[in-house]
Amino acid sequence: MITGMEHLVYEEGLRELGLFSLEKRSLWGDFIAAFLYLKVTYKKDGDKLFTRACCNRTSGNGFKLKEGRFRLDIRKKFLTVRVVKHWNGLHREVIDAPSLETFEQGSDNLI
Repeated sequence: MITGMEHLVYEEGLRELGLFSLEKRSLWGDFIAAFLYLKVTYKKDGDKLFTRACCNRTSGNGFKLKEGRFRLDIRKKFLTVRVVKHWNGLHREVIDAPSLETFEQGSDNLI
């Protein structure tokens, strides 16, 4: 615990320190991992992990992902499932970022 902040609620303490909540930091990490799989380092593996939605039926970023359907609830915890809904809501400028640093700056502003 940080001295002088014991009386603050979790959200107020994060705001005072200029930090995001654990959920938002986790989502941001998922975005970075998905970007690496889809665009940069692990592009070959990303084609196997993620399924792209049909390109002519998308509005917005043009690189939308298709959500898989699973019978088991445990699979809802996988990266490929966690990131799809949020990834499809990102702006085209963020998705088309030329580098990981540019992507991080753009996604950091949206979260």
